[in-house]
Amino acid sequence: MAIELENLTEKILLEKSPQEITSILYKGCIEKLKISIEAIEDKDYEKANKLLQKCNDIIYRLGAGLKYEVGPIADQLDNLYNYMAEELIQANIKKDVDSVRIVLRIMRDISKSWDLAMEKGIDREKVNKNILKYDQNSIGNPDSDEGFQYQK
Repeated sequence: MAIELENLTEKILLEKSPQEITSILYKGCIEKLKISIEAIEDKDYEKANKLLQKCNDIIYRLGAGLKYEVGPIADQLDNLYNYMAEELIQANIKKDVDSVRIVLRIMRDISKSWDLAMEKGIDREKVNKNILKYDQNSIGNPDSDEGFQYQK
């Protein structure tokens, strides 16, 4: 994606879908994580601090946008976002590039998966069936002997 996070205008954002905005946030966070690693290695702690705080802000925004009604993946992403945010706080305090690299690796994996899902498109009927099955399993469906299984 050629758009840099700093160059995003309100007009550009209004033209993007929520899924595209999520992808932009992932990519922006990845770039800032890479630069923060360099800043820590160069002992430019002020720059690293600002970048890591921006990354935590992005992670917070990603978490705020989760739709919990779509099933367990939202809960899992929430846990991942919370883990990454805590790792970055500790990395910022300790100036620990290894912790930043862990978050970078996770963020890259999530971003790649997100982009792949966007490429493949969404089958709303399957998503809705999975939500219904998840909800039934969560509240305990007395008519069902089987556990939750996703529709493929």
